[in-house]
Amino acid sequence: MYAIVEIAGQQFKVAKDQKVFVHRLSEEEGTNVNFDNVLLLDNDGKVEVGAPAIDGAQVSAKILRHLKGDKVIVFKKKRRKGYKKKNGHRQYLTEIQIENIVASGAKKAEKKEVKKAEPKKEEVKSEAREELNLSNMTVAELKSLAKEKGLEGYSSLKKAELIEAIENFKS
Repeated sequence: MYAIVEIAGQQFKVAKDQKVFVHRLSEEEGTNVNFDNVLLLDNDGKVEVGAPAIDGAQVSAKILRHLKGDKVIVFKKKRRKGYKKKNGHRQYLTEIQIENIVASGAKKAEKKEVKKAEPKKEEVKSEAREELNLSNMTVAELKSLAKEKGLEGYSSLKKAELIEAIENFKS
């Protein structure tokens, strides 16, 4: 039995007890991880293809170690110009061992939700909101707002003067 599974943005053909090097995973060494994005399953000649993934299929693996891959040399040269640039790179990798491939009945792992920072005060003053809105408005919008509120002599005012006149008219 083998499966094609997406791990860290790459697709791998994996079988039970196989060791695979994948891009660095955020979990600690020794922890078990589950991959729900199984694209293809082959169970003794019976091939099941997902569209795009197979529902209920899951691959379980254990993180063995985190390491750095071999150095890759990047050498650039432009002939007859004296331009040479040598650079190296070592990719961060994680070695995992495939423990189990489940064809159906596996539950999807719940994704961790990132909590967004909430404002300290639940209610923001409507005046502060309107002040922000006034500064973001164009002169034409401010003039139409002044007309709606019943201001007089607004046609010759500049943007800052219009904002000030509208704010003073409210109070």
